[in-house]
Amino acid sequence: MTTPPAAPTIAELEAEQARLTLPHVTYDDAWALGTLLVTLARERRAPVAIDIRRGPQQLFHAALPGSSADNDAWIDRKRRVVERYAESSLLVGTRFRAKGKSFDTDSRLDPAVYAAHGGSFPLTVEGTGVIGTVTVSGLPQLEDHALVVEALERFIAGL
Repeated sequence: MTTPPAAPTIAELEAEQARLTLPHVTYDDAWALGTLLVTLARERRAPVAIDIRRGPQQLFHAALPGSSADNDAWIDRKRRVVERYAESSLLVGTRFRAKGKSFDTDSRLDPAVYAAHGGSFPLTVEGTGVIGTVTVSGLPQLEDHALVVEALERFIAGL
């Protein structure tokens, strides 16, 4: 059994996001990143669903054994947070908690539509900004986030 990752600080999450930028996001990039996520998840027998989008277009989706339609609903809710705030869903939730607030009640956004739980990360292109999202759902939120970050780190290192 692996030890769950420690909750990162706001500064750590901001640095992570600044570091994990891409020179481009093509259809082939989405496929490569998505299949890398599938490989990592299968190695861990993680019951996750994976989603990659550029703007409103879904470029990659996979549902692994043990995942369900609930994971797709969580993906949509976490992805909408990234689309709205241009920051990882974990960072947004962490910012609210650091102020002693609850995203669900204090954001004034419908919690059936938005979820500031870890697992969705902005796809940021150098010189352009946030152009899409990569999202994982099925594990505890810190593990969902860590899986996405690990995949982005490996993907960027291979470019």
